Order: sequence, then structure tokens, then C-alpha cells
Amino acid sequence: MHIIAEYSHKRGKDFVLKNHREEFGEIKQVIRRVNAERLKTKRSKEKTMPGQMLYSPIELNSEYEKEFGQLGWEGRRIRMTTTIPEIQETHIGFREIDFVKNKLGVEIQFGKYAFMVYNILAKMTIFSNKGIIDSGVEIVAMRTLTNEMSTGVSYFEQVKTDLEYRGVGDIDVPVLVLGVDAVVRPHPTREEH
Repeated sequence: MHIIAEYSHKRGKDFVLKNHREEFGEIKQVIRRVNAERLKTKRSKEKTMPGQMLYSPIELNSEYEKEFGQLGWEGRRIRMTTTIPEIQETHIGFREIDFVKNKLGVEIQFGKYAFMVYNILAKMTIFSNKGIIDSGVEIVAMRTLTNEMSTGVSYFEQVKTDLEYRGVGDIDVPVLVLGVDAVVRPHPTREEH
């Protein structure tokens, strides 16, 4: 795969390069190693593209998991408990982050849009508050890649827009969002729009 675009939330790129240069090198290495073309294995059952071969988010995630694992990155899980006094119950749950190494968290998101924003603005903050990470990298598909996936998959252009319009909050964690694609595609110049 190829990194096509970047968005630095709360100066995420500066923070990652200053504090996690080696880990960022490994992230770029993993992205280059993932051969998405061989993961175009999902036959569409959708009305808009019946029978078309699509990239499989499950297989993409598995490939990233294998590649990060070979470099010593590990997923982390924390237990969370909260009491709901109105109903006299305690809720126990878990939160997981895909990969962590030396306090840099990585999330791979080839799923629904809401999870992409949640990863950056909620989950990474929770893991930072627990002292597990100090910054994060979110790897998401470019719109051109999602055109060859099932409908509803989130993409880089969406999250960049939302984060720019939202702005930075005091509790936010520095995050570098990487937009990836299976191939490098020609993009129209401004004059061609």
C-alpha cells in the first residue's frame, strides 16, 4: 500500500517525528509491505456493484496485524468500569487499541465512519490518560480506495474535514492521520476540476 495523504491533528506529525521517529519508520515499512491487490477477494452482493471484486477490510486488517506483529507491536486492552446509580448497576467493559510500541498507538480503520472519529477523539485520549500512549497514528483509506470496497467504509477526506472544522481540544492527543491506497493513482490538478 501507499501513503497518499497526511493530516496532523494537534501537531501529531511533529510530535511523532520528535518522539517516535523509529516507530514511524516501522509504520511506513508496514504500509509498504501490505500488498492490497492480492486482498481484492470480496465478491460484492450490493445492488450498485453486483459481482464486482472488492478489497476485503477483514483481510486488510489481518495483513496489518501480521506485519505489525512481526515488528513487535502489540494490541492493548484495558478494563473499564462505571457505576450507574439510577439503576443500581455497574457496567464493566473493555477498550482495545490495535497496536502500541513505546507509547505510540496505531489504529487501522477500514470500517464505518463513526469509528474513525471515535478512535482519534475518544479512544486515543482514554489510552493516553491511562499512560499507555502519548500520541497516535490512524491509518485510513483514501476515497479512491473505498470506491473499491463495500459501501459505508470511512475515508481520509471525511475525517480530515471533520477534524479541521472541529479544531483542537485541550484533552486531544497528538495524532497523525495517514490516508492510504492500494496503488498510486493520478489525481486531477486544480485546472482539471
